Amino acid sequence: MARIPAVAAREAGLLGRLAYRIARRRYGAVPEPLAVVLHHRPVFLAYAGWELGNERAMRRLPASLRELAVYRVAVQVGCSFCVDFGTMLQRHHGLDVERLHEIDAYATSPAFTPTERRALAYADAMTAQPMVVTDEMVAELDAELGHDGLVELTYAIAVENHRARFNHALGITDQGFTSGEACRLPMPVPAGRRISRGGG
Repeated sequence: MARIPAVAAREAGLLGRLAYRIARRRYGAVPEPLAVVLHHRPVFLAYAGWELGNERAMRRLPASLRELAVYRVAVQVGCSFCVDFGTMLQRHHGLDVERLHEIDAYATSPAFTPTERRALAYADAMTAQPMVVTDEMVAELDAELGHDGLVELTYAIAVENHRARFNHALGITDQGFTSGEACRLPMPVPAGRRISRGGG
């Protein structure tokens, strides 16, 4: 449970209830950070606009690379909500979540490409306190991703540091999105497999 309570729907006001409805439609449940930040309406508006803008802006990199770096930040900061929610989003994007079990061994694991390993090391370096980013790290990623790709990766890592530290500080934890306890959205169907109308 968060260190401060989530704002209940009956107290959320018209805008808050609308945001809750949209969140339930998209994710199957209202993410707790959204319901906590609603205590401060101007910050809530800034937060909602910021997240929508981020979603629309970050399209240059492959989702698999960007989301992997974001996930690594969540693990390093210790934000269980971010790990849970991020895993759910990766599943719904059709990405390989099984390899996330090997994230701590990314430097040697064959589950990750050389570019992914460099992006993960960059995420670690940016998340460390103090930061330990080197000229060599930036130069290698710039050569592979281009200036725009490097900017997007850096921005995505910085954004997740913001999210993860906010959630961790306020005690916002795993909400059950990955397990299905909160999220009731249908999972993607593997190629060649059909969904039974009976749910089996």
